[in-house]
Amino acid sequence: MTIERTLTIIKPDAVAAGHVGDILKILESDGFWFAATRLVSLTKKEAEGFYAVHRSRPFFESLTTFMSSGPALVLVLERENAIARLREVMGATNPAQAAPGTIRKLFASNIEHNAIHGSDARETAAFEIGFFFPGIKLL
Repeated sequence: MTIERTLTIIKPDAVAAGHVGDILKILESDGFWFAATRLVSLTKKEAEGFYAVHRSRPFFESLTTFMSSGPALVLVLERENAIARLREVMGATNPAQAAPGTIRKLFASNIEHNAIHGSDARETAAFEIGFFFPGIKLL
């Protein structure tokens, strides 16, 4: 059994709508361990740094504006196959295409305000964890 780490962000739309507890309950009941948590209010510049990989995409401006629009909860999650499993639990990026019972089907309003972010690969997870938890040694 290989325990893996991934990063998730409960986005400003889900925080503002009061869905944090419900989302945490889903993650915990699916076997995720919360290794670190942090409530953040990203500046526009921080959001641009985090999403720099998308800088040339047409949605970059609206995404970074949205992600800096209010508080978000950032978590380092651990479990076996954490990255792939989180992506399954989150559901498709577009909530209209997400499977029933997934976080995005339950709590997202559209493709951009889609409630939750999750790392898509080990390299991405390592970068994202370092971005939000710099200099912190996780147990």
